Amino acid sequence: MSPFRLGLIGAGRMGRTHLAALETSAAVRITAIAEPSPSAAALAGPDRAIHPSVDAMLADGTIDGALVCVPSVLHRATVARLVAAGLPILCEKPCGVTADDAQHSADLAAAAGVKLQVAYWRRFVPVLQDVRARIAAGALGELYHLACHQWDGAPPSPEFRAGSGGIFVDMGVHEFDQIRWITGQDFASFHTAVPSAGAGLESAQVLCTLTGGTTALISLGQRFPLGDVCRVEVFGTADAAEARFLWPPDADAAFHDALRRQAEGFAAWVRGGPALGATAADAVAALAAAEAAGR
Repeated sequence: MSPFRLGLIGAGRMGRTHLAALETSAAVRITAIAEPSPSAAALAGPDRAIHPSVDAMLADGTIDGALVCVPSVLHRATVARLVAAGLPILCEKPCGVTADDAQHSADLAAAAGVKLQVAYWRRFVPVLQDVRARIAAGALGELYHLACHQWDGAPPSPEFRAGSGGIFVDMGVHEFDQIRWITGQDFASFHTAVPSAGAGLESAQVLCTLTGGTTALISLGQRFPLGDVCRVEVFGTADAAEARFLWPPDADAAFHDALRRQAEGFAAWVRGGPALGATAADAVAALAAAEAAGR
């Protein structure tokens, strides 16, 4: 089967990360980029076209699906344009900055019969898939507690922070989606704590109760000397599990591997395979949890 032709919308930091991750994929190729910045021209190649806008990319008509990597505040409008074109969509998380944004995109896609998946890449990390399978099989017994940590090496720029929706929307949605996916439970309550003064912009902790009686701790931070790190600990009545799935010195390799698996899973789904990624409804749930924690 020929490679799935993916159009990348937005060639900023995250867009370029996806480009690097897919360099090794034989199943998916980014064959077009929509990016108005002149610097995007450097990403052109013999089998990759650069377009100044989404409309120009769509007019070219040579892609099988689109990967949305524009800033979060532009997700809603970009998804709407792609839905109108009838093109399958893989949208970077969180699919907007509010639950209403994600619900609007979900409703549009459903009404048009357009496939929409949201890029919660942790669903494609093998060690996390193993933890989820062990929980589903009952190997850990009844779950007492999960602890999920996500700490970045350095804070984002003020410009990024202004349009990101804040630490719960930009970072915490990963944990909210991850907990729902791993446990099969939803959120019942949130108890949030942030440091005083300016440090509160860079760190937050949330203690949650889940609908199955489990508790979960979410620890978020944007300044960590080792660099970007993520880990999960799960405690049950029969066993426990720990996964440091994003950790130096191999953090970039693990991240790129998951992004590649995600894009290949999306392409397989569009072509009739199983849906392994996060749905638009999952994105709505993650953003609703982020809003509740923020309150």
